[in-house]
Amino acid sequence: MSHVNKHNGFTIVELTLAMGFVSALLLAIAMTVIQIGNIYNRGLTYKNVNQAGGSIASELQRSINSAQVFDLSTNYISKDWGGRLCTSKYSYVWNYGVSIIEKVNLNRNNYLAPNSDSLIRFIKVYDPNNTYCTEVADKLPDINITNSVELLGAGQDNLAIHKFVVTSSESSTDTITGQRIYNIEYSIGTNNQTALKTTLGETSCKEPGEKDSDPTYCSVVRFNIIARAGNVVK
Repeated sequence: MSHVNKHNGFTIVELTLAMGFVSALLLAIAMTVIQIGNIYNRGLTYKNVNQAGGSIASELQRSINSAQVFDLSTNYISKDWGGRLCTSKYSYVWNYGVSIIEKVNLNRNNYLAPNSDSLIRFIKVYDPNNTYCTEVADKLPDINITNSVELLGAGQDNLAIHKFVVTSSESSTDTITGQRIYNIEYSIGTNNQTALKTTLGETSCKEPGEKDSDPTYCSVVRFNIIARAGNVVK
């Protein structure tokens, strides 16, 4: 009796199909991992922006709530490149993101020499006489770095102020207590200018698909807070 040895194996077609399937599976896994990483990074950036904005909100409310009523016509300065808010004890000084990306920019708030190379993002400075809101010959005084605290460190997200507006009207003053309400609206976000756009004074991230958009690491959050001054006895 003769025995026939049959060796079963894979054909070239079967091997090709198997390799194609494995490749597609690995590609799908890789794309999923990348997508999860992008979602994580986007969430982390958004969280950091929100934390920074919330910290500034708490700082401003504490400071203004413990201050006497102040006049915005003399204690608030708004420029295209930044601004200042003086609350008669502490003053807040900021540069917008667009003005701090340039290495040399005379149109921004600066520290006194020899610290003039240090960038101001959003600082708190002890200023009981509102000195830093007093313009002399259309020039604002530079800031003494020893009396200041940076409240918005650049960090890995390169955060910056993109908008800061303070408003208050006569109707915001309580005729009985003399207290006054101030509305502060500001935007904080990452500062990759190529990934940002400004429409009607509002800075936002470019939409996915727009040229130079960065949906993973771009985030801008708008805050609106209310603070009441005049809660202390003169």
